[in-house]
Amino acid sequence: MPGFHIRVGTLIDLPILMFAGGAIGNLIAIIVLSVSKQERKSSAFYALVRGLAVTDLLGTCLASPLTIANYLDRQVLMDRHVCQFHSFLLLFFGLAGLSIICAMAAERYLAICCPYTYQRWGVDRRFAQKFLLFIYISHIFFCCLPMMGMASSELQPSGTWCFIDWRTQKPLATAYSVLYGAVSVLLILGTIVLNLAVCGALLLMRQRTVQRPVTRGSVRQRWMALSSAAETQMIAVLVTTSAVVLGCSAPLVVRVFANCFMTNHEHEADLAAIRIASANPILDPWIYILLRRSLFRRLLSLSRRGSSICNSIRSSSPPTPKRNLVSPELKTVDNNQLTQIKTDRSCCKPVFLLSSFLTGALPAEIVIYLFFGEELSCNGFQMSQKYRQ
Repeated sequence: MPGFHIRVGTLIDLPILMFAGGAIGNLIAIIVLSVSKQERKSSAFYALVRGLAVTDLLGTCLASPLTIANYLDRQVLMDRHVCQFHSFLLLFFGLAGLSIICAMAAERYLAICCPYTYQRWGVDRRFAQKFLLFIYISHIFFCCLPMMGMASSELQPSGTWCFIDWRTQKPLATAYSVLYGAVSVLLILGTIVLNLAVCGALLLMRQRTVQRPVTRGSVRQRWMALSSAAETQMIAVLVTTSAVVLGCSAPLVVRVFANCFMTNHEHEADLAAIRIASANPILDPWIYILLRRSLFRRLLSLSRRGSSICNSIRSSSPPTPKRNLVSPELKTVDNNQLTQIKTDRSCCKPVFLLSSFLTGALPAEIVIYLFFGEELSCNGFQMSQKYRQ
C-alpha cells in the first residue's frame, strides 16, 4: 500500500521525542519513588507502582529504538525476526501495564474492604515483588505464543510497527487475537470494578461516620485512619493512573476485535490506536511525580498562607473615608515635632491635640488624622492605635 505509506509518513522527531519523554519521565519517577519514606518503600502498593514505572521504562527503551531505526532505514522491520521481536514487545508491555494496574486496584481493595484477608495473606513489599515476577513470567510465555506458531507477526501497512496478524482467517491465529483481546478486556473491567468498589467503600464509611455518634473505637476512628494523607494519595494515584492506562490501552483492544470480526480494515485507526498506547509510558510517571505527598502539603500550605495574607491585608487596611483625610505629603513630621509628640503623649488626647494645633506644632490635617486614631509612621516611629479614646 504505497499510497497509504506516503500519506502517514511521519518525521523522525515524533518517535525521538516520545522516547526521550518516556525514558526521562520514568527515570525521574523511579528516583522519586526510591527516595520516599521507609513506610512507603515497604508498602505493597508502592512496590507495584515502582514495578509499573520500571515496566514502562523497559518498554520505552526496548521498543522505541527499533521504531527510530526503522524511520532511518525502512528495511529494519522487514526482517522477520526483528518484526517478531517488535510485535512481542508491544504485546507484552501493553498487557503487563494492564495487569499491574489491576494488581494495584486489587491491593487497595483488599487493604480497605478485606483487611483481615490482607493481613492473613501477608501482603507486603515482598509479596508484591513476587506477584510482579509472576506477571512477567506468565506474560512472557503468553506473548511468545505467536513466535511458537500459534499466530504470526507482520509489518503493518504504515511500515512503522509490527503486530500480530489480526486480519488472518486461520482459526488458531484468530483464536489467539480474540484471547489477547479478551484478557485485556477482563483486566480493564476488573480494574474499573475494583476502583469503584474501593471508592464506594470509602464513601460508605464516610456516610456511616456522619450518621453514627462518636465513641471510642467507632467507625469514625477507622475512617480517620483510612482517610489519612497517605491513604488519600494512594487512592489519587490509583484512580489517576487507572484512567490514563485504560484510556491509552482501550483503543488498541477495540482495534483487535474490530480487525478480527469486521471485513473493512481501517489502517489509519490502527495506527492512531498504537500511537495512543505508546503515549501511556510518557504520561504514567508524571502521575507519581506530581501526586506526591510533599507537593500536596506545599500546595496546601501555600494556599493557606495566601489566604491568611489576604485576610490580614483586609483586616489591617483602614476604611476608605479615613484613608483620604491626610494627603501623603502630610503624613511625615520632622524630628522636633516627633520629640514633642513623644513628650506630650501622656496628656489627654483632646487637650494635647488642641494645644498642638493652637501653637502651630501640627497642621490641621495631622490633628484631624490623629483624632480619628489612624496609624502614623514618621522616620521609623509609629503612632499606635492605643492612643485612641
